[in-house]
Amino acid sequence: MNQTITNPQGENLDHSFHASNNESSDLLIIGHGVTGNKDRPFLVALAEAVSTAGINVLRFSFAGNGNSDGDFRDCTISKEVEDLRSVITAAEQNGFRVSYAGHSMGGAVGVLAAAQDPRIQFLISLAGMVNTEKFYDAEFGEEKPDEGCMWEDEDCPLSSKLKHDLKAIHSTAPFASKIQVPWLLVHGTTDDVVLIDDSREAYSLANEPKQLIEIEGANHVFSDQGLDPMIRAVTDWLKKNLS
Repeated sequence: MNQTITNPQGENLDHSFHASNNESSDLLIIGHGVTGNKDRPFLVALAEAVSTAGINVLRFSFAGNGNSDGDFRDCTISKEVEDLRSVITAAEQNGFRVSYAGHSMGGAVGVLAAAQDPRIQFLISLAGMVNTEKFYDAEFGEEKPDEGCMWEDEDCPLSSKLKHDLKAIHSTAPFASKIQVPWLLVHGTTDDVVLIDDSREAYSLANEPKQLIEIEGANHVFSDQGLDPMIRAVTDWLKKNLS
């Protein structure tokens, strides 16, 4: 998949394709979290492992992030759902059966998209954000939108668009019961950005088949001792479900 992928605003979405070593028609699309991009080391490691396991992978940066077109200040969950749909359309045009793995805010994107887009046939949430308004208040509540920054990073200005979107969504929990495809949730027990309670809540509302894997001691980005268990959880689940 080397073609250009654009969202409804005409913004090019930077992406990297990892071809499997067989003729699989399955494709795992990987979406990152807030302030992230497709090249975060743990996402690259996951993509390489999944492709080695025989499943094609496409990781991409939402508009306004990484090397994708767009303004970071326009990034919202709602807009990123449309970005994901554009990537799925490109995948479908190439004959792929689509799975999606979203990290953090990208996990919220996945739930909203999968609840209404049947083209996502398998869903994975990695430290997936559920309580979006609560997340905003906890992490950015003391910052002034359109003036402050996220986590003191001047490259990540805090926008009122993001604030309003996170608060309007409030929580993705009502959408959990609308997911009608196999769903894997993976979360670290020491995640202090998106609390593990988010995944536990989503899991309690989800339909079968579902699986929640809690990784003891893992943080929000599954660094150090959390990386291998996360990758193993995803690859094992995909091989089992895609076979």
